[in-house]
Amino acid sequence: MTAALRIGNASGFYGDRFDAMREMLAGGELDVLTGDYLAELTMLILGRDRLKDPEAGYARTFLRQLEDCLGLAHERGVRIVTNAGGLNPAGLADAVGHLADRLGLPVRVAHVAGDDLTAAHPGSLAAHAYLGGFGIARCLRAGADVVVTGRVTDAALVTGPAAAHFGWTPQDHDRLAGAVAAGHVLECGAQATGGNYAFFRDGDVRRPGFPLAELHEDGSCVMTKHPGTGGFVDVGTVTAQLLYETTGARYAGPDVTARLDTVRLSQDGPDRVRIEGVRGEAPPPTLKVGLNRLGGFRNEVVFVLTGLDVEAKAALVREQLEPALAEVADVRWELVRTDRPDAPSEETASALLRLVVRDPDQQVVGRALSGAAVELALASYPGFHVLAPPGKGSPYGVFEDVYVPHGEVDHVAVLHDGRRIPVPPAHDTAVLEAVPQPPLPEPPEPGPTRRAPLGLVAGARSGDKGGNANVGVWARTDDAWRWLAHELTADRFRELIPESRELTVVRHMLPNLRALNFVVEGILGAGVAAQHRFDPQAKALGEWLRSRHLEIPEALL
Repeated sequence: MTAALRIGNASGFYGDRFDAMREMLAGGELDVLTGDYLAELTMLILGRDRLKDPEAGYARTFLRQLEDCLGLAHERGVRIVTNAGGLNPAGLADAVGHLADRLGLPVRVAHVAGDDLTAAHPGSLAAHAYLGGFGIARCLRAGADVVVTGRVTDAALVTGPAAAHFGWTPQDHDRLAGAVAAGHVLECGAQATGGNYAFFRDGDVRRPGFPLAELHEDGSCVMTKHPGTGGFVDVGTVTAQLLYETTGARYAGPDVTARLDTVRLSQDGPDRVRIEGVRGEAPPPTLKVGLNRLGGFRNEVVFVLTGLDVEAKAALVREQLEPALAEVADVRWELVRTDRPDAPSEETASALLRLVVRDPDQQVVGRALSGAAVELALASYPGFHVLAPPGKGSPYGVFEDVYVPHGEVDHVAVLHDGRRIPVPPAHDTAVLEAVPQPPLPEPPEPGPTRRAPLGLVAGARSGDKGGNANVGVWARTDDAWRWLAHELTADRFRELIPESRELTVVRHMLPNLRALNFVVEGILGAGVAAQHRFDPQAKALGEWLRSRHLEIPEALL
């Protein structure tokens, strides 16, 4: 039997813990170390960097980490695979090669190209197709020690090394689907080891370690972490990450469509969770392309309203600013009642009135607004002050996704010796269709209930996908699952989350995980870069849901 492939993660986003790379290389056995640096917002940031400097466009943090760790990786025989190349994988690959030469290390560096479709989408700052893992696999099979990519799916950082190691082909759907599940759990780093976890008090998460997967030839794996590192790995932490930023039972990607409704989890010892049974299907006939463009300029100011007559004070300042806002394309006011009566501190006696403006013209949201707001300093409501004065107006981005046939993307593996090897598109594809909803479990026996927060019996994790948000909710026991599946309908979700009442909310059931996954369409507007709402990436939407009260059977409390 082929030995397990040990794949670790050292970065879940651009800005993650700098010393994680050394921690993972020095902390235990590894075959491959991955790093995920890209997100929808990151691509916009890198696009703006490239406007200033055509040689930029990649995650410079990775290069600084590698300067400290490349020798250690070479010494331990660990291959490094990362999407830190961003908009300029060739540039980062060259920089890594120069670094290796300077350090006197015989390191072979390859990269993956072909994802950049910006020229085909006029008006976009960055347009990049989400590639799969077989370009990575081709680089590794040719002997690369470091593989740099641009925009690939997060899971491709695992499917690529797995395909290279085990000799998988694009037709090995079940095996690839297992690797996708492993990659999806690994991709966000410490979120799999107790970070951002609903039941964080179950362990010590002050400094969670980074995760690794022991991946087997059949596609099954064990999720774990290096001995002695912080945090913890259990069925709950893995469930939470499996639900993160997904939609229904079919989790589509360029290599395979993984069936999340077939995933089976079991505790395999302390800090070890086995993932098995994942079924795979042919990928869709199209590739997702993420388009980032500049949407205009935004500005904001937060007025602090203290003490009595909060609503009257808010009405006054809105009326006073109305003439200055007449020409602004998009004006949003939000009164946040953080105040309480007879408060023991000035802060708890205060409410916040937030004004956000957007317009294609920077002048309209810049000096025109800031001047009008500042002029109110001595001429408005009693106690007038703001959290910070408004600025000149800053650019904001808009994200959308489109889809193109596989054949329209020139996926290329650029080997360490300069050879360019085309990676053929998937020939075996299937149009993505929704999975019929499984039957509901038997309802719980009737009994006394108590009004209490949902989070006492269910965990949640939420995130963003373009303008949509997903909220995964899971139960920790079979009895709680039977109640949750019947109680938390899409209508009940809308009732608990008032922002969603006028939006489309789709509920997906995943009984193997004792989980429900809700997709709230359009709640994030034009995506995170547009900062449409207070929590623009919906990171805490799940925690808000868990805090809402409803009638819960006393037997579960």
